[in-house]
Amino acid sequence: MLSQEQTSALIELVRETARAEITPHFRALTAGQIDAKSAPDDLVTVADRAAELALTQAIHELLPDARIVGEEAVAADKSVLARVKEPGLVVVIDPIDGTWNYANGIATYGVILAVIEDGKTIFGLLYDPSFDDWIMATRGVGALYCKADGTQVPLTLPAPPDALSDCMGFMGIYLFPKERQAAIAATLPSFRRTMTLRCSCHEYRMMTQGHAQFGLSGMLNVWDHAAGVLIYEEAGGVARLLDGRPYDPAMRKGHLLTAASERLWEELAELFV
Repeated sequence: MLSQEQTSALIELVRETARAEITPHFRALTAGQIDAKSAPDDLVTVADRAAELALTQAIHELLPDARIVGEEAVAADKSVLARVKEPGLVVVIDPIDGTWNYANGIATYGVILAVIEDGKTIFGLLYDPSFDDWIMATRGVGALYCKADGTQVPLTLPAPPDALSDCMGFMGIYLFPKERQAAIAATLPSFRRTMTLRCSCHEYRMMTQGHAQFGLSGMLNVWDHAAGVLIYEEAGGVARLLDGRPYDPAMRKGHLLTAASERLWEELAELFV
């Protein structure tokens, strides 16, 4: 387990890195500072790379025995991803989650950090550089919304509406295999509203604060979900794959369904399967 001092130090590292490497480039990037990775809308910027490098170096000093898995490191070398399965501490970094938003001047982006110990996420952080606030959770302790002035508000999910037609959720249909997209799209009229923020950090923040009642994801990138699932579960939410398996940060394939109650999860799973 992490000590309180180590947890606080990790949060401060994220805040300091955001101030030094992320916010100065927001709405100031040139075309030459933005690259595409796997697709034209899968972007990486000089800020992503600089922030991940700075965090990696600082975390090595703070937790010298921990292995580090960064999104950009995995993009450069897929074998880095195998570290998630290794025993001991593993720190997972998404230096800028929502890079497309960030590169296009939309302030819906964040930094995600998760600490995994022996295969289980023990700490998660969803940080918003624009407002210098964050949602965090330590396994077994609960979820907190935190402000820079020291304010901490415990988060507990409110009961979801009884009817699916009153529920709002996050569904990125484009993240599902083509052969599944039409079936997923056909469920949209069942809900009050569905949306995507192109940013797992803020989708998990909104769900944990009770502003949406469910999420369905077709991709299991560990940097997108390890922190958010822990935080959501610590607030009282349910997170499992559609086939019923509990979420594991080492998972690479499957569809992840999060819901504000067990009753809602079961109802949604029946609809989506």
